[in-house]
Amino acid sequence: MSRHPHPRPRRKPLAVLTLLLGLLAMVLGPVPGAAADAGWWNPTARPAPDSGINVTGEPFKGTDAQGNVRGFVDAHDHIMSNEGFGGRLICGKPFSDLGVADALKDCPEHYPDGSLAIFDFVTKGGDGKHDPDGWPTFKDWPAHDSLTHQQNYYAWIERAWRGGQRVLVNDLVTNGVICSVYFFKDRSCDEMTAIRLEAKKSYDMQAYIDKMYGGPGKGWFRIVTDSAQAREVVKQGKLAVVLGVETSEPFGCKQILDISQCSKQDIDKGLDELYGLGVRSMFLCHKFDNALCGVRFDEGALGTAINVGQFLSTGTFWQTEQCKGPQHDNPIGLAAAPNAQKELPAGVAVPSYASGAQCNTRGLTDLGDYAVRGMMKRKMMLEVDHMSVKAAGQAFDILESESYPGVISSHSWMDLGWMERLYKLGGFVAQYMSGSEAFSAEAKRTDALREKYHVGYGYGTDMNGVGGWPGPRGADAPTPVTYPFRSTDGGSVIDKQTAGQRTWDFNTDGAAHYGMVPDWIEDIRLVGGQGVVDDLFQGAESYLRTWGSTEQHRAGVNLAAGAASSASSAEWWNPFVNFASGKAVDGDRGSRWASEWNDDQWIQLDLGSVNLVKRVTLDWEAAYGKSYRIEVSTDGANWQTAWSTTTGDGGLDTAQFAGVPARYVRVHGAGRGTQWGYSLYEVGVYSS
Repeated sequence: MSRHPHPRPRRKPLAVLTLLLGLLAMVLGPVPGAAADAGWWNPTARPAPDSGINVTGEPFKGTDAQGNVRGFVDAHDHIMSNEGFGGRLICGKPFSDLGVADALKDCPEHYPDGSLAIFDFVTKGGDGKHDPDGWPTFKDWPAHDSLTHQQNYYAWIERAWRGGQRVLVNDLVTNGVICSVYFFKDRSCDEMTAIRLEAKKSYDMQAYIDKMYGGPGKGWFRIVTDSAQAREVVKQGKLAVVLGVETSEPFGCKQILDISQCSKQDIDKGLDELYGLGVRSMFLCHKFDNALCGVRFDEGALGTAINVGQFLSTGTFWQTEQCKGPQHDNPIGLAAAPNAQKELPAGVAVPSYASGAQCNTRGLTDLGDYAVRGMMKRKMMLEVDHMSVKAAGQAFDILESESYPGVISSHSWMDLGWMERLYKLGGFVAQYMSGSEAFSAEAKRTDALREKYHVGYGYGTDMNGVGGWPGPRGADAPTPVTYPFRSTDGGSVIDKQTAGQRTWDFNTDGAAHYGMVPDWIEDIRLVGGQGVVDDLFQGAESYLRTWGSTEQHRAGVNLAAGAASSASSAEWWNPFVNFASGKAVDGDRGSRWASEWNDDQWIQLDLGSVNLVKRVTLDWEAAYGKSYRIEVSTDGANWQTAWSTTTGDGGLDTAQFAGVPARYVRVHGAGRGTQWGYSLYEVGVYSS
């Protein structure tokens, strides 16, 4: 551009620019200057070229006046999924020592027009064709509906952090069956091998970012292994990253024709290894039934494809039954998925399912029970999304029996009927990253529960999780995102995000990649209102409270262990089989008390002295009580009912009530759940 030889005409554009900047300042408030942006939050050695961040202003630090951390939490993301599934399913990498051009390039098999992007046929439909070029043009990806391209580039995560996010759960993820049937791979399909690699790459990414800021510990991306570390990271204004695991066959715990392929020793070894890697939350089942638990079904054509994978993995298709309660699993997808179905052996077809049977027959197995308890011993948080209704219900039974708060629903895959059970325990809920209208409506539907339990809310972006993300509402939407806008905390100004030759606008591009999270939150503010955003801004604190309570949990002392006992009756088979009352307090789940086959039966425990009693756990055998009450007494003569139910369903029951002094505790059956009597493996009595 040539310069004008006379100075006077140049003053007018300068004056106009000054006026525009003044108006902008009036709208946005004080805008941090260039000198301020030279602060700790900007690296001294960012690679060049690289993606833009397009955020100005210092990231907020510290806590509020009450000592609570501030900020958003993404409870479900997959930064390293490009390393899973055989290494070729997700194109591009979240970082590369060779720079952005290497990190954000497409898979070679997608050249020249995407025709060989076979997995796109299943996830997106159509012929999978697209412009495969990433950096610097980004014509067709990343996009909100492009499921096999990198969305978690480190600079895009940096933009989300700058926009107010303070906790991110990085779920290490893979699937051995998808890996095995996908044409392209460059490594083993062993799931635990992939999980180890993704953990290593997560630490490598931390070191990569640290290097930009001058050395170890100086970057904004901080992997944390306890809640105190996380709080300190947020206090510094940085992003606390928690490692989780979401995989279908953890510890090799698959099943083949209903036969488990793992043992309790494998579970202990696997949990110890994951804990050593820094993993603090995990799913026990995902997509396919395994040796630990049954899953919540997928819908549509994807559901059909997953059901095919279930058969290829286990030798059995999903099996359904009528639900026992109001909760239910997703309807099984019945739409055709030809590319998946052709993988089935000759003569094998996906079965049809009765519309009234919407629950998985498979719940939590004995090994799954062992794994849940193993996670509790290690103070890890259990992810219940993807568990079948039956499995989730049984998991809640175990957690409630120990008053264990470490339970997470991170991306809208738990039946909402379980939400209050979760909040009562002290757990945390996040919603899948859906469109602003749907997300806001769902947030408001559950707002009363959050208010009741004084908790914040989270989102689960599930980026690189092959799920799909919010599409554009359109530039002509009644309340479009207007750039630039201020972050929720008010300290940063966020403009349109640019990388190479591409600039993304949320109004026309939607949530194309992780950098659009602040834009999506602004869209939620415009569509759903400030109240929804306020709940989200309290999310990091609530997540860390759940984590901290999990770490601090101590197993209660069972006051009933070895207690003197008596019963109204004991079933008799022969002189060699003993069902006496003492079998229910001997600590052996292989023995049990069993009554005669009548309704009005009881078992009574003498705790030896008066104790505060708040909780009673009942581990029922198949012969359970449908209607029964917990009675307490200080003298064994005068009794009061502390708790009762008429809707018992067997399994593991927990009766919780206001603390009451008692030396004697009696479980009094009023109505049987079967034609047999009442039978208990163990009775537990607790003061906490």
